[in-house]
Amino acid sequence: MEKNLSQKDNYLDMDLLRFTTAGSVDDGKSTLIGRLLYDSKNIFEDQIKAIEESSKRRGDDNVNLALLTDGLKAEREQGITIDVAYRYFATPKRKFIIADTPGHIQYTRNMVTGASTANLAIILVDARKGIVEQTCRHAFIANLLRIQHVIVAINKMDLVDFSEEAYEEIVEEFKSFSSRLDNLIDVTFIPISALHGDNVVDKSENIDWYSGPTLLYQLETVYIGSDHNHVKARFPVQWVIRPHSDEHHDFRGYAGRVAGGVFKPGDEVQVLPSGFTSKIDSIHTADGKLSEAFAPVSCSIILEDEIDISRGDMIVKNNNPPEKGQDIEAMLCWFSDKKMMVRGKYVIRHTSKEIKAIVTDLQYKININTLRKVEDDKEFGLNEIGRVCIRTSSPIFYDSYNNNRTTGSFVLIDEQTNETVAAGMIS
Repeated sequence: MEKNLSQKDNYLDMDLLRFTTAGSVDDGKSTLIGRLLYDSKNIFEDQIKAIEESSKRRGDDNVNLALLTDGLKAEREQGITIDVAYRYFATPKRKFIIADTPGHIQYTRNMVTGASTANLAIILVDARKGIVEQTCRHAFIANLLRIQHVIVAINKMDLVDFSEEAYEEIVEEFKSFSSRLDNLIDVTFIPISALHGDNVVDKSENIDWYSGPTLLYQLETVYIGSDHNHVKARFPVQWVIRPHSDEHHDFRGYAGRVAGGVFKPGDEVQVLPSGFTSKIDSIHTADGKLSEAFAPVSCSIILEDEIDISRGDMIVKNNNPPEKGQDIEAMLCWFSDKKMMVRGKYVIRHTSKEIKAIVTDLQYKININTLRKVEDDKEFGLNEIGRVCIRTSSPIFYDSYNNNRTTGSFVLIDEQTNETVAAGMIS
């Protein structure tokens, strides 16, 4: 019993890495995830039997590991990924959440959704085809979403006889393209065969000229501790905790998730938008008090003074306040079949705050095939990405997306249908 409790505690304390897969159609994203789960022994025997039987019925030569992630009927019938599939697994070193995203251009919004919370992106490249438009598109989206860690997995090496020359050619081509992207600061190239498992979990004997890490080793060891902004303290309040019980008669805690910086008892803080100041009395979680809280920890903060604070307010430190304004410029990815209207009215959800907003201007769109700006087209539709100006009904407190992915992002919601129509990154 004690051993089981110890294993549970170790699991809960383990580091979590969120990563997404991207690549062109048939580059092997779903097969790679299936291989990763299969070789790291993260699937059950009944799941293995089910996909073995399904593969036989389909007439596949090998066990089709893509069936582990392609869960929709349409995905299995067409052999493509349509929706974002999330998978969870763990090794003794780390926990993982995988977002398997589609490669088709018409599902750009799905990729943006799956990649929006990722620490790392795996971009698959077919060793036979090299860098294609979709590779550039997905690298651009990873850069736009400020995913700093990228693994370029050069797949299907078995179909080019494990050629080092073919691998090096793709490496140079990707480096040449990515040199124009600012946020891809940690790029690792790995030659693999997802179908046969070369360099996915175990070192490949067929690729003896390659001396770098396997895919799983890189996922287990990549350092993501510096990805969060630990300088500018941000705590959007999601809920006010008032138990109304005899035991906690005067308890008033402000619950939320730390979006940046470090908070400690005794710190002087300011509450926005009221501007009132106080000191942190204590910080609580379900497991007890904390001596400090930093992103992305969820906790409740108790202040020394009684201040009127509600959902949508933000607790910050005076030394690094966020920007304040009603007019913001942002890169926007449009999710809806209904086109965006300039002067259209929407609800903007930014951290825990919801207010009304108007899109005042569409400055330009990005042609995500060529990465060129399109300035003379004012129509903005499904899966398109562009720069817009937005005016909110009251001021919001924000950082640029490059400085803080949480306080620098938002979604737009259609007032009439309550549909989430866009995701934005503040410039």
